[in-house]
Amino acid sequence: MHAANRSRHDVVVVGGRVAGAATAMLLARLGHDVVVADQATFPSDTPSTHAIARSGVVQLARWGLLDEVLASGAPPIRQVTFHTPGGGPVSRPVQHKAGVDFLVAPRRYVLDAILAAAAERAGAQLRPGVTVTGVRRDGDGRVVGVAGHDHTGAPVELGARWVVGADGLRSRVARAVGAPVTLAGPPGGAAQYAYYTGLPWTGTEFHLAPGALAGVFPTHHGQACIWVCNRSADAKAARRQARFRAEAFDELLERSAPQLAERLRHAERTSPVQGVLRQPNQLRQAVGAGWALVGDAGYYRDAVTGYGISDAFRDAELLAAALDQALTGQAPAATALARYQQQRDQALREIFELTCRLAAYPPVPTFVELQKRLGGAIDKEAAALDARPLPGERLLATA
Repeated sequence: MHAANRSRHDVVVVGGRVAGAATAMLLARLGHDVVVADQATFPSDTPSTHAIARSGVVQLARWGLLDEVLASGAPPIRQVTFHTPGGGPVSRPVQHKAGVDFLVAPRRYVLDAILAAAAERAGAQLRPGVTVTGVRRDGDGRVVGVAGHDHTGAPVELGARWVVGADGLRSRVARAVGAPVTLAGPPGGAAQYAYYTGLPWTGTEFHLAPGALAGVFPTHHGQACIWVCNRSADAKAARRQARFRAEAFDELLERSAPQLAERLRHAERTSPVQGVLRQPNQLRQAVGAGWALVGDAGYYRDAVTGYGISDAFRDAELLAAALDQALTGQAPAATALARYQQQRDQALREIFELTCRLAAYPPVPTFVELQKRLGGAIDKEAAALDARPLPGERLLATA
């Protein structure tokens, strides 16, 4: 095997998008030897409605990356408008809390590239075009690296003291290590979206209807991500009855957000309709002998709450702090990594429960009340993150 395709590191991160790149960046800033393997090359897109909640914006600011996100052309979102059945729109400014007074929804091909570049600047090595097919174990069964191949098909072996699976919902690392699902909520709903241009986008919009939530996230190049979340059965029925995916999407928009659908007749759709028709709500065991999971690989929830990126940022920092303690001997590895899982599980619990309840699409008054509780939970987490010492200070945060 060519020497460039066999190497050993402190940490191998499998998956270089928001969770993986953030974990690698923080570990590299702490002085660790980190390599990131991803089968994609950057910049490239991935399915996501990509809104970042206040807590995620706080993380970008703490890590020194928020200005770079804004400089990329992602507009600061300073207003949120709610539309409910039978009532007029209610608009509110994004309040100044936890050090930020706006939200952002950068396209993933932009955000992921910013995080990957930040990881490289910190000293992490990026290996794009590498597909990881399995893990390697020592004689005691501990994970000590990964195996796969590069874009030419040549074999790749990356040894490590720790392997981090940040490779999404269908994580090969999670499957390879046998990480069990420890908590499964009711099956989630569907989420579909497309991009539009040609209209002024004054801020984030939420359009609530019985059995559905639609909305607007302003993003790069004067475009907006227009999305619909609803029950899987309703989304699948619309697909069956329509000739084309876009036709089904238009029908769902007309049904759940008629005012928005009318405005979009004067806009231009600039992308195909994307999304998923069935989303799980699940939590996996996060750590084991020589391995850990972060991001969607370890925790996946319905998109109705739009919290995936913020979850990934929070857990990347928790994991980086735990691995730093393990690698430097500040704490026994088993203790540090068990604490990561405990902190992660505690931090996600309230929003996970709210997500499961919202994904069931209860009656509109109940849905509105749950959304209010969600906003409070997000603000509480943002305040906790804002007050947390950075892992670069070599202090293990307490959630």
